[in-house]
Amino acid sequence: MQSCSVIDKVQTQAQPQTKKVNHRKRIGLYGGTFNPIHNAHLFFADQVGHALCLDRVDFLPDAKPPHVDHKDSINPKLRLQMLELAIADNPFLGIEDAELERGGISYTYDTIKYLLDKHSDVDYYFIIGGDMVDYLGKWYRINDLIRLPRFHFVGVHRQGAKNETKYPVIWVDVPTVDFSSTDIRRRIQSGQSIKYMVPDAVSKFIEEHGLYRE
Repeated sequence: MQSCSVIDKVQTQAQPQTKKVNHRKRIGLYGGTFNPIHNAHLFFADQVGHALCLDRVDFLPDAKPPHVDHKDSINPKLRLQMLELAIADNPFLGIEDAELERGGISYTYDTIKYLLDKHSDVDYYFIIGGDMVDYLGKWYRINDLIRLPRFHFVGVHRQGAKNETKYPVIWVDVPTVDFSSTDIRRRIQSGQSIKYMVPDAVSKFIEEHGLYRE
């Protein structure tokens, strides 16, 4: 039987245990701009999802992130198409397009409240890196967010981050893959190869649509 990590809403390192029977689905949510989606994103989602024995991990592309350091991204439809290509061969990964459908600034509280109201049979596990965990105190309506039923934060340890918070977090360790969407965009602009950094189908899509060249 598969060994998985404890799924308790506590700020401790998860310990292995066997998967328990639960009538509700356990779905991971991995939010971001995904501009573009790359292999580190896919590895990260797959590793965390299996470590916690989730039923599925859904990528949650944002419409407009509420970050102070605003970064322009390409058309959401193009980002969504690349996500669809990237996960086509992995049924464990899915896409939740609630934030794209709603539009506007993508606040986690609003998104989770909407999803919980829509899906009464789902527990959601919101996956974030340790660097984001460090700043949970500044998140929009954070105290209301952590009180929502059937919602859990999952933190992944990151080098260089404090990886600490007063808020309840399930911690998971995942091997580090040290490149980002920003790195990929810069490589495309300078004519460098992005092979093995993004799925082949995504690389082909970027080339065919002339993305990230300027």
